[in-house]
Amino acid sequence: MRSLLRAAVAIPMLACALHSAAQKQDRGYWQAASNTAASVTGNITISETKLSINFKGFTIAPIRSLKPEEVSAVFDADVNTAGAGALYRLNVPAAQRFLHKNTLCGTEDTEWMVTYVAGKTLEVAFFSGEVEPVFTFDAIAHSPDLCGTYSYAR
Repeated sequence: MRSLLRAAVAIPMLACALHSAAQKQDRGYWQAASNTAASVTGNITISETKLSINFKGFTIAPIRSLKPEEVSAVFDADVNTAGAGALYRLNVPAAQRFLHKNTLCGTEDTEWMVTYVAGKTLEVAFFSGEVEPVFTFDAIAHSPDLCGTYSYAR
């Protein structure tokens, strides 16, 4: 009985630790590494409660960790080597313009952000839509809510 109780306590604690580790990896200042990032957002900064793009801050709320297979579906990473990612809720209005007058999601508000760190590279995907995105290969391939993916480096 004691073993069962310990397992019941340990499993949620481990899940929280993994979620926290995935989130902490993406914190800090990141330089635009992909053409998309360089032409839309420029460099970004992620803190515990804020995403800063082009000196504009947006409040973020951590939702949950993503499993390696979910990360693989979003970023086409190898499911055998992909680590955990992080899902955030945010609100970037469609009218918000960034570099070269670009937006994140066209005429839609940006409502979700996914991050994944591999070494010194940060991958970020933005989604529109009020409902949490589904992170499977098929769902992502047919998602009208995936706004774009961006790469950054340290």
